[in-house]
Amino acid sequence: MKKILLAFVAFAAIFSLGAFAKSKHMMYQAVPMSKAQMLQSGPDKSYCPNCGMTLRMFYKTNHSAVVNGKVRQYCSMHCLAEDAVKGLNPKDIKVVDNSTLKFIPVNKAYYVVGSKKPATMSKVSKYAFGTKEAALKFAKEYGGKVMRFDEVFAMAKKAYKKEAIMLSKKQHMMAMKGKKIFTKKCKSTKVPRFASIAEAKAYIKKSGICGKIMGKPLQAVGLYLSGH
Repeated sequence: MKKILLAFVAFAAIFSLGAFAKSKHMMYQAVPMSKAQMLQSGPDKSYCPNCGMTLRMFYKTNHSAVVNGKVRQYCSMHCLAEDAVKGLNPKDIKVVDNSTLKFIPVNKAYYVVGSKKPATMSKVSKYAFGTKEAALKFAKEYGGKVMRFDEVFAMAKKAYKKEAIMLSKKQHMMAMKGKKIFTKKCKSTKVPRFASIAEAKAYIKKSGICGKIMGKPLQAVGLYLSGH
């Protein structure tokens, strides 16, 4: 219960560069901009295509995959599992090696599952390492079990529906706050329909319709404009 509360605190409180810049302490999953690899492209490349979270804020749990011929980069295994559960058949899956902060193929990764470090979009934390030795060292210090990708991914897909329901409730509450923010602070111009939270956030930032909005308010407005 403690781990999912930590995940929800992260989900509700820190989403963007602005939030990171204002915080006195870096979230455990976060890295400086110079350390983060962006494998996907497009104006919304900085955000998870499924939940809209700022990727570098949750970089240490980032995954990527090729879906319908395009690279998608996720904040977490939960969001990767979403595409799999929806039948999108993600291929060439990679994960961030917490030792090097570089992406590696998941078949070369050793995951530490259930450590004391905060989880991302899940009840259970999952951090990957390029060597078994590094994973065992992390597990010795922070707890957790060393596992391989196939087993961890099966676990994530099984837990997806239940976790998605809980996260959806949080997103709905934030979207309601986003509606209030949009009404009070944003220009009353007609905005286009958005296919995702990431697309909405990219538009808000580029267009400037909400001024220099960032962090939690940006995520909230993005949720509202994307129909959550």
